[in-house]
Amino acid sequence: MRTTGPPRTARPLTTTLAALALAVTGTLTVHTAPAQAAACNGYVGLTFDDGPSGNTPALLGALQRNGLRATMFNEGRYADAYPAQVKAQVAAGMWVGNHSYTHPHLPQLGQSQIDSEISRTQQAIAVAGGGTPKLLRPPYGETNSTVRTVAAKYGLTEIIWDVDSGDWNGAGTDAIVQAAGRLANGQIILMHDWAANTLAAIPRIAQGLAARGLCAGAISPQTGRAVAP
Repeated sequence: MRTTGPPRTARPLTTTLAALALAVTGTLTVHTAPAQAAACNGYVGLTFDDGPSGNTPALLGALQRNGLRATMFNEGRYADAYPAQVKAQVAAGMWVGNHSYTHPHLPQLGQSQIDSEISRTQQAIAVAGGGTPKLLRPPYGETNSTVRTVAAKYGLTEIIWDVDSGDWNGAGTDAIVQAAGRLANGQIILMHDWAANTLAAIPRIAQGLAARGLCAGAISPQTGRAVAP
């Protein structure tokens, strides 16, 4: 240990680390955030159904690394089972919506059963720390006047989709990226929390949106369209 001699002029930590990197590797790599569009010329809604789950942390990590926000349509049974992941969704800047409690075909149920599916999910998400949802994604995109009546009772706006990624049906990563490439301003894409190919597609989806000047936005309960967060 050096204890004598003239005092040294302290260098900023970043300079010291950079010098060390150069000495060790001969090169200096600077890691920056993913490139984003300089300006948002429009907004699209990225949505992920069927969470939360054990896959949620990886999904949230990929979205955050690529500067994307999304609406997570959670099932009530999974909000009950994975409350920490509901909190993680909110902490990561995502929005949380209602996707029923057990993912049934809602139009095939009576009004009291539909009410139970929706109300229990509202409660499960709120108890888990996801707030009170304002959006409902009916399973399979199936709805009718009774579903809409019950949704309105809980202050929920039905959200279907404009573009289906096909990830639920085994679509490959390229196909999912291409589907996202069809999104126009205000439109919404259907994806899923559990789909591995969707997770792999996220960086390319982000790049494609940025190249077209589109940003990932919120979904307005008033219009049902994607808007600025």
